[in-house]
Amino acid sequence: MDKQLYKLAKQLGKIQKEAVKQTLLICEPEVEHIITTKSRDFERIEHTLDALWEVAFDEKVLVLFKKLLRYYFEFNPSSVVFHIDLYREMWDNENESCVS
Repeated sequence: MDKQLYKLAKQLGKIQKEAVKQTLLICEPEVEHIITTKSRDFERIEHTLDALWEVAFDEKVLVLFKKLLRYYFEFNPSSVVFHIDLYREMWDNENESCVS
């Protein structure tokens, strides 16, 4: 039983690493484009935030998530609060804060 559990945990770790890799591959240029073009496309921004949120347990993804939230706060603070709460519910522990 322990061997199976270990195998499963190892597979899960590989899947998580691949999910992070793919998310960064797609979202890094997307976040940069949104910010540099000063996009106000709510749907595009929300979609990108949702994709980042799904793997925000990773430090690099979290940095990107925060970067987009800071930009988005300028014109949609209520949505930023929603996304911070969503992050905290899913990933935050008691000693950390999403926006620092």
